[in-house]
Amino acid sequence: MEPTTYVCGHRNPDTDSIVAAMAYASLKNTLGESGYIPARLGHLNDETSFLLKRFGFQPPMLLSTVRTQVRDIEFDRPPKLGKSVPVSHAWELMQENPNLSALPVTNEDGTLFGMVTAGGIAESDMHAISCPVIDDAPIFNVLSAIEGTVINQDENVFDSISGEVVFALPDTGGYLHNVGSNSIIFCGQQEDVVEKALQLHVNCIILCQSNLAEKYLGMSSSTCIIATPYDAWRAARLLYQAIPVSRIAKTDDLVSFQLDDFLDDVQDAVLKSRYRSYPVLDSDGKVVGTLGRYHLIRPNRKRLILVDHNEMSQSVPGLEQAELVGIIDHHRLGDVETGYPVFMRNEPVGSTNTIIATMFQEHGLMPSESLAGLMAAAIISDTVMFKSPTTTPKDKRIAERLARIAGLELEALGKEVFSAGSADKPADVLLKTDFKEYHLTDHRVAISQITTMDSASLLKRQPEFLTEMTKIKEDGGYDMLLLMITDVLREGTDLVFIGDKEIIRQAFNLQKIKGNHVFLKNIMSRKKQMVPALAILWG
Repeated sequence: MEPTTYVCGHRNPDTDSIVAAMAYASLKNTLGESGYIPARLGHLNDETSFLLKRFGFQPPMLLSTVRTQVRDIEFDRPPKLGKSVPVSHAWELMQENPNLSALPVTNEDGTLFGMVTAGGIAESDMHAISCPVIDDAPIFNVLSAIEGTVINQDENVFDSISGEVVFALPDTGGYLHNVGSNSIIFCGQQEDVVEKALQLHVNCIILCQSNLAEKYLGMSSSTCIIATPYDAWRAARLLYQAIPVSRIAKTDDLVSFQLDDFLDDVQDAVLKSRYRSYPVLDSDGKVVGTLGRYHLIRPNRKRLILVDHNEMSQSVPGLEQAELVGIIDHHRLGDVETGYPVFMRNEPVGSTNTIIATMFQEHGLMPSESLAGLMAAAIISDTVMFKSPTTTPKDKRIAERLARIAGLELEALGKEVFSAGSADKPADVLLKTDFKEYHLTDHRVAISQITTMDSASLLKRQPEFLTEMTKIKEDGGYDMLLLMITDVLREGTDLVFIGDKEIIRQAFNLQKIKGNHVFLKNIMSRKKQMVPALAILWG
């Protein structure tokens, strides 16, 4: 079975990021490398939601972290014991599987009751030597353990046996003069012992390798009479193990873990305890396995491919614990580091989907009509209908080819893409829909971008944006916060900012700035125009 590999774009995903994850996972799975799952790191914006619905796709799964979890470990999956199972059965299972130091005991609904260990069985067995008493051992457990048969008449019904264990071998009946009725007598061929025991109305007589079974077969008595082929010593030892495993299972102060628990938290808990085995539970509290300390030494890590980004601050939490196996991107190289070589494809084009569509072509494959239409829409979105300075002839050529496969006109598709946004959402939601953080030398900058065909309606809400931006800047400790309201028709960006006005003036060579807003003609790209301008200014 192929391991699962998650393909995900950046946080606060845009259309290019979401579709790139879906398209690359589709490509890998089509090539026979199964197990690739597209994922997203945040909520979908209106444009992406519209396009997914438009082309008949469900949103990718939401991936909140790739920190290693218990579910990523190849933990043990031992048999789960019911509470009524005899101790002897638990011991047999442990003997058959020497690596098992404990077995989970479950309630009828599969939830955890307790844990039975080899040490717990041994302790119970040693206790039987100093205190040879059996308490309510179910009769079916007893018969199974000693391969015995009740020889009383059928009308005599016994549910369990209890009492002090007495060996009457090879002594005569006089040995029983100190024995009370609350006893279990083990004997052999001594008929006088049996008769005396019956007179005392002891709880149980166990005939061990005895021909007397024929004499007492069908006898009516309040004393349970059992015949066994085992000798007395072995039968007695097995009898102690006929009690339900629930009697000796540890139920107090259990340490258990959930499938979704993070491994570093599990390791901390294990270091603070001294158990050799810990039950693993699912979200319903049902037992799915056990883990030991050795499982934590070299755990499996989640496999991950990044698309449309390569910076830690934009990626999934826990990335440092994942096994990064690939990067497909069209941005500048960021700060993602690996301790081993990985597949990486980074091209100076306007959309990650342009790269992935090229990879389809290189493998002699075509995406389906619906996926081709979705990829074309993603390219249009990321290149702002080919007006962004990041756009290359390849972007337009690939988009046209994808549109032909989907049977669409690019211009009509572009109008659909940029009419899908919702300008009436709360200011904080609009700001965080396409929000990216950058580290430029010793400066932290966050840039939000809204692409629209009607910037005027958004600019009327400038006071709302400034209030929310001020709050985000203070809470996040940013040096500067920028909002790009990029208008496709005007081919420029209305920049609303919180921070040093002089920085903006110098970065874009402006004469004067009034307030916290300026229109930047021909500025369409956050990646290729906004970030580089600030980076050059800050060295």
